[in-house]
Amino acid sequence: MATIAITYLSGPDIDRLALTDAEILAAVGAGLAAQGRKEAVIEPRMHLKPDPAVDGHFNVLRGVVRQLSLAGVKVVGDFHGNYRLGLPSEMGLIALFDAGTGTPRAVVDATAITAMRTGAVTAIGARHLARKDSRTLGHIGARGSAYWNVRLIATLFDLAEIRVHSARPESRRAFADRLARDLGQPVVVTDDWRSCLEGADIMVEAARLSEPEPLFKTAWVKRGALVIPYGTKSAVELSLTDVMDKVVVDDWGQAGIGPLGALRRHIDSGRVTRDSLHAEPCDIVIGAKPGRERDDETILFWHRGLSLSDIALAHAMLEKAAKLGIGHTLPYT
Repeated sequence: MATIAITYLSGPDIDRLALTDAEILAAVGAGLAAQGRKEAVIEPRMHLKPDPAVDGHFNVLRGVVRQLSLAGVKVVGDFHGNYRLGLPSEMGLIALFDAGTGTPRAVVDATAITAMRTGAVTAIGARHLARKDSRTLGHIGARGSAYWNVRLIATLFDLAEIRVHSARPESRRAFADRLARDLGQPVVVTDDWRSCLEGADIMVEAARLSEPEPLFKTAWVKRGALVIPYGTKSAVELSLTDVMDKVVVDDWGQAGIGPLGALRRHIDSGRVTRDSLHAEPCDIVIGAKPGRERDDETILFWHRGLSLSDIALAHAMLEKAAKLGIGHTLPYT
């Protein structure tokens, strides 16, 4: 048997790579384009609940990007109470394999990948679906992906005001301080959902609710806004889709799978169907479907997370790591 070695990239390795915003957006955009050109295989995500008494679960994502000749499986935990232990709520690994032979290629820390690629999909969605002159961003949630949502949106728009809110005062204050430092502009910390979201041009909801609760009110959405809700448990009212001119989801095949997601009730009740769906972002990225067509369109973009984004971003990290001599080589055979 031939000698096989795999590359391992740890969290500190990924920090040393220091991927730029442009590199992150380009990698994730390439994954979406592969999906749009039908050059990929994506399987709906699966959830694994280890214990009904524990407020957390595992997400299992699987896919293939043919252009990269890579198959990938990501397992990432989502455990809400980890902050009490000084741990990130989301931790995981992605395993990459040669798509032609099944040979293991790499294992990469998925904590940073999950946060970065989620933020990149949020930002790419905003690039195509928000008004070009959007000036105000309201963001609910301060988890890992929240930082990259705001940071990457801020690279694409000339934002005059960024508002943030999360359940814990200490988390939202620390979140705002980090953003203000890294973006070089003030970030407004709000004490409630309404003052964070109402009237914003771009409204992002990434809350961590233990049970569905309609805290995001439809009445706060102004005409022409872009709304991006992706919390695990729904925080929006059923009426939200009634005011939308377009609804976009990242992959219809996984939109109807499982009990979780911001639009779970909307799909189950028939308010959102394949026929009523405007597009998937992969179709918009490659130009097969239009994004925003008028300033007065009110648009909803729901993304649950794509394995293709994980694979494409992990590949970009491995390519840069090889050039910089970062990472660890582990024997497989």
